[in-house]
Amino acid sequence: MSDNQLETIISDRIRQQGRMTFCDFMAACLYEPGLGYYTSPGRKVGTAGDFYTSITVHAAFGRVIAREIARMWRSMDQPAGFALVEVGAGHGRLSCDIMDFLAEREPACYAASRLTLVEQEPSLTGAQAELLANHAGKLDWRTPAQLAELRFSGVLYSNELLDAMPVHRVIMTAEGLREIFVTLEGEQLAEQLDLPSSPELEAYLSRYGTPLMAGQEAEVSLAGLAWFESVAAALERGFLLTVDYGFPKAELYTPRRRQGTLLCYHQHRVEDNPYIRVGQQDITSHVNFSALMERGEQLGLQTVWFGEQYRFLLSAGIVEEFAAIESAELPEAEKLKRRLTLKRLIMPEGGMGDTFRILVQSRGVERPALGCLQGIGL
Repeated sequence: MSDNQLETIISDRIRQQGRMTFCDFMAACLYEPGLGYYTSPGRKVGTAGDFYTSITVHAAFGRVIAREIARMWRSMDQPAGFALVEVGAGHGRLSCDIMDFLAEREPACYAASRLTLVEQEPSLTGAQAELLANHAGKLDWRTPAQLAELRFSGVLYSNELLDAMPVHRVIMTAEGLREIFVTLEGEQLAEQLDLPSSPELEAYLSRYGTPLMAGQEAEVSLAGLAWFESVAAALERGFLLTVDYGFPKAELYTPRRRQGTLLCYHQHRVEDNPYIRVGQQDITSHVNFSALMERGEQLGLQTVWFGEQYRFLLSAGIVEEFAAIESAELPEAEKLKRRLTLKRLIMPEGGMGDTFRILVQSRGVERPALGCLQGIGL
């Protein structure tokens, strides 16, 4: 018998209800109330956590996003009511950097803005309120379930959210597509292949994927697509800005990725076994950006810009952040340290600069004048 409480719960669930899809297993590992990776106490991000994100590297990331948000507001003819919505806000660091910049550099946009934070873990509300205390009069909170009821005009942004949505895992066999289920062999979690649990899996791959080779594994994010559809419905006018790691379908489902893209993270080490440290390690898969763009167009969204993070940041304002470092009254050693930190955000060839992609979509905004469209230095 495992001494891991969540693993015991999952094992008991399988004994009572039968095998489960990997999607259900991943959902329990990440989001089981009080025990899942994202719903239990403990620092997940940064030096003391399991992985880094762009927002933990430097505030400049949020400041550049804020520059683009101000341009989005102007492209919408500067509405007096301008909703900012962050989904998966964590401790609120990104929103804090954005709101601080708007208050300092874009006061008219800041005056029009109201921020809604959407987070599944209730205990984070206090941390967000504390970090964003200077903007207390402009804050609101929603649960993910309440997001579906929201209707807004403005900007919804997310950073490394979709990669943590539970996925189905499939493999192409000589007999056709099969799904990977989670079962028990004795007391141990194990995998079992069988016919797909839903015809939606094959339909998803047909619409948003590419043909798989025999023996090739892949992930199918029905949950991610359903979330995206609800967000598209919530946006009456404005923009969706998605930051995550992933690829268009031709890159995501290439035969070079025969094992799929599922990975686990624990104490800054990459793992490939999701059945250890249940609830204590992150489980992720790469985002299918083609699905977001193609489904978005079907739902009336326009793809404004898509590309690597370094291209977005260079065009949207990180050059100004470097200039601010140079003009600051700081010792040269401190300037060098800050320059090197910023470079982590834009380093290509396996760094954050091209590992992360950014997708900007819009509804009801004609010819938006955004920095990312300028292509500075590219």
